[in-house]
Amino acid sequence: MNTTDTTHSDDRPLHVAVIIGSTREGRYADVVTNWFVALAEQRSDLTIDIVDIGALDLPVHFTKARSTAMTTYADRIDRADAFVVITPEYNHSYPASLKHAIDLLNAEWKRKPVGFVSYGGISGGLRAVEHLRAVFAELHTVGIRDTVSFQGPWQLFDESGALIDPVFADVAAATMLDDLVWWAMALRTAKAADAAGARVAA
Repeated sequence: MNTTDTTHSDDRPLHVAVIIGSTREGRYADVVTNWFVALAEQRSDLTIDIVDIGALDLPVHFTKARSTAMTTYADRIDRADAFVVITPEYNHSYPASLKHAIDLLNAEWKRKPVGFVSYGGISGGLRAVEHLRAVFAELHTVGIRDTVSFQGPWQLFDESGALIDPVFADVAAATMLDDLVWWAMALRTAKAADAAGARVAA
C-alpha cells in the first residue's frame, strides 16, 4: 500500500489580477485602482498584476486564432490565483469592454475567487457588480460577498488621489481581501489535491 503523503503546504503569496474594466477617456478608474492597489500591496500574502483592459490590444472579433497580445492576456489571467475587478457603472451595468474581455477567455477564470471594487452615482456601482456576479458564476468562479463601492467618488478623493475620509473604505477593502485570500487558499489547496490524485491514478 502506498502511504506517501501527497499533500503539502503552499505558502507562496497569492497572485491577484486587478482588472480595470473601464476604457473611457478621462476615466476615474485610475484613481480608484491606485488607491486599492496601494492597500493590497501592503499585504505580504499577495502579489498584484494590474490588468488594464484599455491598454490591451484585444481582438474586436471573437476568434480562435490568438494574437500575441491575446495569448499574453490569457496567460496573465491563467497565472492569477484570484481576481479583483474595478468597475464603474454605465447605464445600470458594467462596461461592454469588460464583458468582451471576460468572454474572450473561459478555463482561465475557473475555480478562482473574484472580488469587486465599484464606483458610480447613487448606487456606487453596485448594480454593475450584481450583473458581473452572474457572469462570473457562469465561469465557475467564486464571487466574494463583501464589496468596496464608492458613491460619487469624485468628491471622496483629493487632488493627490487619496481618500479624504478613508476609514470605512479601508475596512471594506480589508474585509473583502481577507475573504478573497481565504477562498484563494482553499481553492489552491483543493486544486493541488485534485492534481495529486490524478498523478496517483495515472
